[in-house]
Amino acid sequence: MWCPPILPDSFSTFLKNAGLVPNGNFEQGPKPIDLNGTVVKGKYAIPRWEISGFVEYIKAGQKQGDMLLVVPEGAYAVRLGNEASIKQRLKVTRGMYYSLTFSAARTCAQEEKLNISVAPDWGVLPIQTLYSSNGWDSYAWAYKAEVDIAEIVLHNPGVEEDPACGPLIDSVAIRALYPPRATNMNLLKNGNFEEGPYIFPNTPWGVLIPPNIEDDHSPLPGWMVESLKAVKYLDSAHFSIPEGKRAVELVAGRESAIAQVVRTIPGKLYVLTFAVGDASNSCEGSMVVEAFAGRDTVKVPYTSKGKGGYKRAILKFVATTPRTRIMFFSTFYHMRSDDLASLCGPVIDDVKLLSVRTPRKM
Repeated sequence: MWCPPILPDSFSTFLKNAGLVPNGNFEQGPKPIDLNGTVVKGKYAIPRWEISGFVEYIKAGQKQGDMLLVVPEGAYAVRLGNEASIKQRLKVTRGMYYSLTFSAARTCAQEEKLNISVAPDWGVLPIQTLYSSNGWDSYAWAYKAEVDIAEIVLHNPGVEEDPACGPLIDSVAIRALYPPRATNMNLLKNGNFEEGPYIFPNTPWGVLIPPNIEDDHSPLPGWMVESLKAVKYLDSAHFSIPEGKRAVELVAGRESAIAQVVRTIPGKLYVLTFAVGDASNSCEGSMVVEAFAGRDTVKVPYTSKGKGGYKRAILKFVATTPRTRIMFFSTFYHMRSDDLASLCGPVIDDVKLLSVRTPRKM
């Protein structure tokens, strides 16, 4: 008997801990009668999900010709063919911000994309760029709840000759976001990156945060990904972090930038401080992080041995406008020394902005 895909009234408890949506890892599969080989038959054949179009139920180790279909976590995942989608409805709190995290792997299409929507918000994430050699990446996407029931839809808009060509989806999770505010101790919001998307435990590859052109609401509250490529969100359980439990890795050179616009007083002196390091993920070599505060900039070199560590940096500037754009990006591209197919880069953390009293002239 099919279970309706709406959570019980205890959803607030679920959100407090955050994690997988019901059957978010697809380990509960269709009955044998609802499968034609790998193709799922029936709108509600996958427990807690509603499907449409050409959807396959994939087991770890399964092959398609000579190609091994990778399953990011656990034993099972779903593959979305041409114009196929999976949908789930969840109880949420109207007006709150939420972040979805999910894992996706390319299969046979050349330019695979994934359309994610929670009405009225939607975005199209290109997933043809692999940031790791595992064969998959984890992504985050945020939205604002406009109604009490969120209808989460993951849709493959592809039109391939082979209707089965499309991305593998696994491990769909959700987390409520609580955007921090600026304080007199830090004019920047979420400068330590502690508030952000859900990171799956026991997954040492982090979560990609897409450019803001793909997502109107950032999964990293306070910050915008103002670049063509994603940045990676890291946790201290699997990476070296300069401060606290979370940090950001700039994984795609100048194409991987984060920014925040902050209120400033023209003519006033400000000090921007931050940490630059490496994530202890075999990302070695000479790194440079460029920091901008309006028209002022500083280049911070950092020599990484790929084993962790960081240095502090500072940028002093006089504000010229009521709003100043703070931005960071990596000057160079880097690949992991133990995996030349995985992009990596410098880590930034503990970003603080304070105003400074201008000393009186004698």
